[in-house]
Amino acid sequence: VQLQASGGGLVQAGGSLRLSCAASGNIAGINLMGWYRQAPGKQRELVASITSSGSTAYVDSVKGRFTISRDTAKNTVYLQMNSLNPEDTAVYYCYVDRIRQAGSLSMKTDFWGQGTQVTVSS
Repeated sequence: VQLQASGGGLVQAGGSLRLSCAASGNIAGINLMGWYRQAPGKQRELVASITSSGSTAYVDSVKGRFTISRDTAKNTVYLQMNSLNPEDTAVYYCYVDRIRQAGSLSMKTDFWGQGTQVTVSS
């Protein structure tokens, strides 16, 4: 199972970016998908998550600016980031907690994407 993230880049404050993360590997089902970020010198933090039923959660600092969504058919999670500010600068990692592969009854746990850099200039 692999997670492939894309969509990072350099943007001015107030701008927008959309991150994508596609899971692959004969996948039959995915539980929770999410995005973490890690800024230099700081701990990795959970930014947003979405369950298989579509329930979402956000860290307070991004509420009203970021939107997480998923395309179940494509095994893909998105993070639409609007009104970006320099404090959002970080490496963003997609995460999946549990995956069931086709032909298997068991779940595999804890998958991470490779990280994508988001830099917001002031």
